[in-house]
Amino acid sequence: MRPYDFLLYVAVIIGWSTSWYPLSLQLGVVAPEVSIVWRFAISSLMMFGICALRRIDLHFSRSEHARFLMLGMVLFSTNFALFYNASLYAASGLLAVMLSMSSLINVGLVAAVNRRSPPLMQVGAALTGLAGLALVFLPELRMSSTVLTSMAFGFAGMICFCIGNMLSSASQGSGIHVFASTSWGMLYGAGFMVLVALVRGHDFIIDPTITYFGSLAWLIIVSSVMTFACYLILIGRIGPGRAAYATVVFPIFALLISARYEGYEWSLPSLVGLVLVIIGNFMVIRSRD
Repeated sequence: MRPYDFLLYVAVIIGWSTSWYPLSLQLGVVAPEVSIVWRFAISSLMMFGICALRRIDLHFSRSEHARFLMLGMVLFSTNFALFYNASLYAASGLLAVMLSMSSLINVGLVAAVNRRSPPLMQVGAALTGLAGLALVFLPELRMSSTVLTSMAFGFAGMICFCIGNMLSSASQGSGIHVFASTSWGMLYGAGFMVLVALVRGHDFIIDPTITYFGSLAWLIIVSSVMTFACYLILIGRIGPGRAAYATVVFPIFALLISARYEGYEWSLPSLVGLVLVIIGNFMVIRSRD
């Protein structure tokens, strides 16, 4: 791995491992869809400002804007709405483990797009990862059946995340700067969530507490602007499959944070399951290399 790619990986791991607990702090007074509007509306403005400073071209055709709209709808809105709602029923660290399966899901999506079966090793990796994920959630399932709801939201969010990866990779492959596609994607994502919030009858309010503003600031500056920029650059440099490898490590730190602040308790099945998820992701990267 090149030194620059390694630095990008480290930035993504730090940014996303520390984003799940602040995400859970957003829940309560403000509807998840409204919190996403504030998060990505402000994030998009910051990204447009970065583009202006770096003199990155922001003028594109209608077809390219259509792709940005799709990117915003899956990666910067629906994906997060599903994970915000999933956080209502499970510890945030568990959802980080679920997102780490994105490298395995990417394999299936690429195979479907190319209309060919994935290599046997990748099939084995997917089965290993799924078995691990089941073990990670097993202790929670024994305590509450609502965890199934969280898993359903999380899987749907993970699919949106993976589709967004492919759209971003396609944009960069056609020569569009990642900051430009991210800026427009975040703006369209925020706009889409405005429509969703209006349809659902949510009020556009702000929770005037230090906890809400602090977590929102962290999610905007670190988790959205910095981390997404680093991650999407990785996609353009090494492809969506290998870039998703950055999601292998951060769930460990997310679970440690969850244990410290949310009372998550480690168990033998969850530890074994986490190891299997990591092994499954390693198998995917090795097969692609």
